[in-house]
Amino acid sequence: MTERPARGLLLRLAGPLQSWGTHSKYLWRDTARFPTRSGIVGMLAAGLGRERGAPLDDLTALSMTVRVDRPGVVLSDFHTVGGGLPADEKVITVDGKRRAGDKGTLVSKRQYLADAAFTLALTSDDAELLHMCGDALRDPHWPLFLGRRSCPPEGPILLGAVEDPLQHLVRLPLATKRPRSGAQATDFYGDRPLGVLPVDTDAPDRGDGDHHSGEVTDEPLSFAPLQRHYRPRPLYRRAVHLPEAAYEGFGTGYLEKLQTYIDTHFVKPEGSAR
Repeated sequence: MTERPARGLLLRLAGPLQSWGTHSKYLWRDTARFPTRSGIVGMLAAGLGRERGAPLDDLTALSMTVRVDRPGVVLSDFHTVGGGLPADEKVITVDGKRRAGDKGTLVSKRQYLADAAFTLALTSDDAELLHMCGDALRDPHWPLFLGRRSCPPEGPILLGAVEDPLQHLVRLPLATKRPRSGAQATDFYGDRPLGVLPVDTDAPDRGDGDHHSGEVTDEPLSFAPLQRHYRPRPLYRRAVHLPEAAYEGFGTGYLEKLQTYIDTHFVKPEGSAR
């Protein structure tokens, strides 16, 4: 079995709305059901203050594993652009002209995840890179958002820098209520095989996560405004039955349990009051 990563950062991604596009084009903006690599790399680049055309090779070398605490609900927003504007302010077409009066309003649809919550592990053997990214998430150069600028996080994103991050990813409190009827599996998504997750091997578990379940085109090569490029990468999925004690519900009760776990298991960064 592949060894688990030695170091990593743990992130909490939660807010009223999130949107992680994978096939967004023109008037249709979709969302994946979990954070994408392009969205997380973009968040790190914003925190670091990198321009859109800056190289991304170091950030794309990070591995990402997502735990779905709450999958949320997909919402579709009816969105218009350019309506009611004077002729010289209407939407510009590809040939540089303004849209005609009767075609001045563009109608688009944008998808969001409402009330979703995810816990995420970023792992690497490069301690300096992890330290740099951790600092950027603690004190970002530009504001951080959950896939789209209209989706701010509900609180601090960085939980901490840890040894053996996948162990904590499995054991951190879940931001959801205990299921009413029987066991309920928690989904994990990764860009590498998930057989390394340190879970109870006797628990009912759908697959070992070592075989990719498809591909998603969310590996960013460039964020340059007119030259955005992405490539496909394998997607691994594993559904794990976590102990009932992991379910901590919502609100202050969950946040208190989360803080207790952090204070007990994580090393405080130098100069931190926490």
